[in-house]
Amino acid sequence: MNCRRCGTPLDKPGDYCLTCNTANSDAVVVRFDPDRAEIAMLDDDEVVGRTTVTTIPERDRRDGDERETVQRRNFAGRVADEIRRKRPEAVYAAGERGPLREARAQLHHEFYRIPDEADPVAWVRDRRGDRALEVVETPPKEKIGGTHSTLIGGRPGRRAISTVAGHPHVKKIVPGPIDAGGTGSRTGLRAKATRADRNGNVRLLLRDGSSVQENRIVTTAMDRDTGERVREDLNEALREAELQDG
Repeated sequence: MNCRRCGTPLDKPGDYCLTCNTANSDAVVVRFDPDRAEIAMLDDDEVVGRTTVTTIPERDRRDGDERETVQRRNFAGRVADEIRRKRPEAVYAAGERGPLREARAQLHHEFYRIPDEADPVAWVRDRRGDRALEVVETPPKEKIGGTHSTLIGGRPGRRAISTVAGHPHVKKIVPGPIDAGGTGSRTGLRAKATRADRNGNVRLLLRDGSSVQENRIVTTAMDRDTGERVREDLNEALREAELQDG
C-alpha cells in the first residue's frame, strides 16, 4: 500500500506516513481471541488492511499465573505496537478481556469496547456515520459534585465512581441520597448504569447489601440512542473492574 497523499510505499497497510505526516487509516478494529488478535484498519468505511498477531497461551503450568501475566502483557504490547503505527483517531475492540484491558492500558487513543457477539468491522461501520460525541478533558475527580458527598460501599464504591468518571463522554456525576431500607442479602458492592433518558444521561445504581444509592451521570450524548452507547460502555468498564456480574 502507498500513502494516499504522497504515494510513498508504506511498510504495512494503513501505516501513518512519516514522509508527509498523513494518516492512512482513521480507525483500528481488533478482535482478541486467546491465541490471536485479528486487526483491521479502516479509512472511512473502507478496510485498507488486515493483520493478525498470534500468541501461545500459558496455561496448566506450576508457575502459570506469572507466565500467563507476562504472556498477556507481551501479546497486548505487540497489538498496541501495530495500532501505534497507524495513529488512528479511535480503536474499537472485542473479545478476550485480559489482553483487551492490557492493550487499552498501553495506548492513549480513544478506545471503545464492542459487544462480543458482534461482527467488529460491521459494528463499527454501522456507527461511523453517527455524530461524534464530545470528549470531556476534565480530570475525573473534578467531575464529581452535588450536595451529597457520601458514597456507599467504601473503597469499591469510590472505585465504581472513579471508573465512570474516567469515561471520556461523562461530564459530571451527582451522587444521590442513600436508601438503607432495602432487604438485599448480597454481599459486596455491585454497580450498574441504567437505561439512558431522552437527553442521553444515565443513572449509576450502587448496591451494597441492603443499601442503594442512585447517582446521576451527565454525559455528552445528545439523545437516548447515543446515551445508550455510553451506557453500554460504562457497564462494560464496570464489569472489567469486577463491580458488575455477567
